[in-house]
Amino acid sequence: MTIRNEDILNVNPKPMSRLESIYIPEVVKGFGTTLRHMITSFGQGRTSRTMQYPEVRREHLPVLEGGQHAGNFRGVHRLNRDEQGRVKCVACMMCPTICPARCIHITAGESPWEDREKYPVKFEIDELRCIYCGMCEEACPVDAIELTTEYDIVGMSRAEMVFDKEKLLHVYDVTKDKKPM
Repeated sequence: MTIRNEDILNVNPKPMSRLESIYIPEVVKGFGTTLRHMITSFGQGRTSRTMQYPEVRREHLPVLEGGQHAGNFRGVHRLNRDEQGRVKCVACMMCPTICPARCIHITAGESPWEDREKYPVKFEIDELRCIYCGMCEEACPVDAIELTTEYDIVGMSRAEMVFDKEKLLHVYDVTKDKKPM
């Protein structure tokens, strides 16, 4: 493929003045911005983003400037249950397929129930490897996987942070009555 001369657009930048070529005004502007941020960030200034955790929690934050709110926050995963209390997942493998971090592992088996073909025999999410993008939640056709607003989970080892099916269902039992942020 050849590029035609009429497809080429020449861009000629405006030449710099002598003052601009020595960069002094721009350096002074940069120092001014740094000084302004430093002065306004002392205490709880308008540019401070520091949160005094655990006294102030994410759930207690007011609506931020511009209408932003912590409501778009994605925390730990949960597996939802259906009306009969069974795991809602049908082991369609959409969530491990779309996961960019490859942190979801499912082993499918034949379902003992009449209303579906498969169910997850094993369902694991490595919460340390997860990037909490929410793509698994969006890909799920039956809304079986969901990201909650819980963010203060801890584990003493890496193995404790690999959530299996029982632990994910337990998170559902604990968070099902909480209203979203």
